[in-house]
Amino acid sequence: MTLTETPAAGQTLSRPAAAGASARPLVIGLDLSLTSTGVAGEGWTDRIRTKTRGDARLAYLESGVVSFIRSAELVVMEGPSFGHAGPRNPEDLAGLRVLVRRFCYRHQIPYAVIPPSTLKLYATGRGNATKGEVRSAIADRYGVHTEGAARYDEADAYAALAAAYDWLGQPLAPAPEKNRRALAGCSWPENSLLEVL
Repeated sequence: MTLTETPAAGQTLSRPAAAGASARPLVIGLDLSLTSTGVAGEGWTDRIRTKTRGDARLAYLESGVVSFIRSAELVVMEGPSFGHAGPRNPEDLAGLRVLVRRFCYRHQIPYAVIPPSTLKLYATGRGNATKGEVRSAIADRYGVHTEGAARYDEADAYAALAAAYDWLGQPLAPAPEKNRRALAGCSWPENSLLEVL
């Protein structure tokens, strides 16, 4: 399912559990973007797309992201890409990150941030991998095939999700040790979270 319209007031968009899903904690991975935010949970990916601008866009994206994370036990998001080329609005993108972090803080949902090169290292074994290589690695290791316009955003979100489960000691699939080195380069919540989850 793709969010293409603003959810109605009070509406919660929930995602069904993947077939055969275990009793793992509910982790949601995010690749935040102003035009195409990737979202992932165990065994699924989705996107939130909008063409609106300014505060209306931020409100729409916040509502869409919250519909996915409100019941999460851990949210993990790709961090900012400071070397990114191309048109973007850094103030609004930073604002979107802050809105998500503040929602997590207010609702006591632990969150983690993974720098882009660290995310690529975890997914592929190389910190300078291309978006296509990350997408292929996600398909090969986890059997999750992302398609369409948001395929790279969804693959990045799934890579963040997979890294979080690995950090929790419940990997979705075995990752090579050189990939797992990336886990040390992330901003994880306090280690006491492991006892709770």
